[in-house]
Amino acid sequence: MEAMELVLLGPPGAGKGTQADHLAAHFGVPHISTGAIFRQNLADRTPLGLEARRYMEAGQLVPDEVTIGMVAARLQEPDARAGFILDGFPRNVAQAEALDRMLARSGVGLTAALLLEADRDLVMARLTGRRVCERCGATYHVEYHPPKVAGVCDVCGGPLVQRPDDRPETVARRLDVYEQETRPVVDYYRRRGLLVTVPAEGAENEVTRRIIAALHHRELEA
Repeated sequence: MEAMELVLLGPPGAGKGTQADHLAAHFGVPHISTGAIFRQNLADRTPLGLEARRYMEAGQLVPDEVTIGMVAARLQEPDARAGFILDGFPRNVAQAEALDRMLARSGVGLTAALLLEADRDLVMARLTGRRVCERCGATYHVEYHPPKVAGVCDVCGGPLVQRPDDRPETVARRLDVYEQETRPVVDYYRRRGLLVTVPAEGAENEVTRRIIAALHHRELEA
């Protein structure tokens, strides 16, 4: 398979971060997440990081142009020249159009926009069942990956808690925001003939195999 320039789409809880790691290892390209880019820019106190911090401290959304600038800088780094797996970007159509312009300037285009499709009940169950150790950060799930002793971390014996982001009312709001803001990006890539849809239910390795098979099939049809 040729260089892989892939955008990962899907609702919270669809497993984008996990699958991005697997795909990055399989294709030998970096997993680039907007969360990691933000943290690095904030830690390095870059001009874009300082600008983002100003908005965040004021309780405001970071403008698209700041996020786009951070992503553009990251895609210019040497490890991304052979391809990338983008996770968390683009979040809206304006960002998708900006990504097209970035790639066009570099003479490349997206291989595909991969949609991990998961119904609302599945992602609600995945996210609301997650528990995190307050002491060491180890992650569990009440159904899919329970600790040996309920409420107690297997690793360090610390208490397991449900993060505020994983409470049912918060998860429901996150899914509503996804439908309003990010779902139009799915339609954008569908219209451009770049969308590849893969069901996100099942074991991690099953989903990974499904994705790789779908991408190879797309390459054969291209």
